[in-house]
Amino acid sequence: MSPLLENLDYVATTILFCIGLWTLIADSNLIKKVMGLNIMETAVFAFIVTSGMIEGGDAPITGPGAELPFMSPIPHALVLTGIVVAVSTTAVALALLLRVHREHGTLDIDELRGRW
Repeated sequence: MSPLLENLDYVATTILFCIGLWTLIADSNLIKKVMGLNIMETAVFAFIVTSGMIEGGDAPITGPGAELPFMSPIPHALVLTGIVVAVSTTAVALALLLRVHREHGTLDIDELRGRW
């Protein structure tokens, strides 16, 4: 099997991260920048979860006679915490963008720079 297919999950998360980064850098609409940030966060979460997987690994909570190796539950707990932080950050960002739109009537960065 080719190395690309063996590491398809890492390639997919890298491509997803690059799409989010490109959206964050290239677009001037603030809503699209928040969406790009969310795509990047999702890529990081997927990367953490896939890096915690072990080929042939078993669940860490098993009965007697369980065989090694066990998968670590720590990456999943970290991702769960990260999702909560990401949702909170997105909520605050959208609330701030709502306020900016009410004050200035636009969410385009180029137009906002001209007003300051």
